[in-house]
Amino acid sequence: MAYAFEAGWGTGGSALHHYAVWLRLHAGDFKLRSLYGKGLDWPIEYSHLQPYYDQLQREVGLAGDARREIWRPPGDEYPMPALPTFRQAQLIAAGFQRLDKRVAPLPMAINSVAYQGRPACIQDGWCDAGCPTGALANPIVLYGKRMRDAGVMLRTDACVRTILVDASGTRATGVVYGDALGREHTVRAKLVVLAAFSVQTPRLLLNSVHPKHPKGLGNNAGLVGRYFTAHGAVNIFGLFDEPTFSFMGRTGGQLVSQEDYLTSSADGHLGSRTWRIGQSLKLGDIGGIANTRPELMGPQLAQFMQQAPAHIATMNALVDNPASRTNSVSLTSDKDSQGLPLARISHELSADSLRCLADAAEEGKRIFKAAGATEIWAAPHRTEHLMGGSIMGTRADNSVTNEFGAVHGIENLYISGTGLFPSVGAVNPTFTAMALAARTAEHINREWAAVSA
Repeated sequence: MAYAFEAGWGTGGSALHHYAVWLRLHAGDFKLRSLYGKGLDWPIEYSHLQPYYDQLQREVGLAGDARREIWRPPGDEYPMPALPTFRQAQLIAAGFQRLDKRVAPLPMAINSVAYQGRPACIQDGWCDAGCPTGALANPIVLYGKRMRDAGVMLRTDACVRTILVDASGTRATGVVYGDALGREHTVRAKLVVLAAFSVQTPRLLLNSVHPKHPKGLGNNAGLVGRYFTAHGAVNIFGLFDEPTFSFMGRTGGQLVSQEDYLTSSADGHLGSRTWRIGQSLKLGDIGGIANTRPELMGPQLAQFMQQAPAHIATMNALVDNPASRTNSVSLTSDKDSQGLPLARISHELSADSLRCLADAAEEGKRIFKAAGATEIWAAPHRTEHLMGGSIMGTRADNSVTNEFGAVHGIENLYISGTGLFPSVGAVNPTFTAMALAARTAEHINREWAAVSA
């Protein structure tokens, strides 16, 4: 069995953050087209993933408080109690409370107590730089030893160039990859799982042309690379008279609110949003305090930096972005070091998402004002998380794969990861990606047991 990997669980330095914050999709997220006439429907329901959410939160270790998280879909209690909150989050929570909005502990794949041989978090806020203790769940901490013990071979500095398919065009036979020196290697396989994330997966499919698949594997309907999407996000910042201790806690945040998660406004725009509250802050990293006010220079920045580290607080809203066929991953004429065409990403946030971001920014300012902040500002909106591009569906003419990630027309080629998402809710995608992967693995074990015989 051969696997095609792309390093990282997210994009840039936020990979660990994506892995640490675990929120479930809501039932309505699976049927956006049917319920609201926008985006796409998933080929499965929430009930199909719930057992895998529950299984994974025990396997990985999630800390939270399901009873206080009153917006949460059905599911088992978390296996660990909630992580602690510090003054930054407590101040912001008071603002929510004064506006009659509820908050709950943010569920995280970070140990609040010793769990399965890993220690409790020390709350130093360095999650994105690499957890120094192993309290934060990541693939190496969780599965590294188990993979080695099972005989899994991980080939590093190996860039997959193409997926091989037999003459009939219906069965994958392996992959071709280049090593760090540019030498070509072939790995034969009875089953190929492509888990290369939302840009590299469609890039590899499009690069893998075949007489039976002249536009690339899985692309007979022209959908490979289509419906690529990202979340919109906006950060709210404020300064308080009292110290906020914003360096403590976790990069992903301390509290969550989905009080206005799924709403349709009077003017007809659709927008879900999740507030992630009280992210730990450092001085100068990419999400650091100095970069919260990019318009300040020289003496003004120096004055700000004398006050802000002790008194700043933040939260951010994550909003959904209905799937659009025009948002896409395609190939360019430029080549990488392996001689393969590079990917071009075409993406814009929808009018619904932009309106939701604007509403969130105004709501966030009201919350900070109610919390007693003396100075309040919203950062420019941005995007988070890469999803779509190899979407799952019910038929070969409306998707790239079936509900288990099997590529239409190629019976032993599977895709895993956020690229399968036909639509996205306003929650971090990693928990759902892993639940889908667990469901696909169970399907493969059931349907393809003979390949390992």
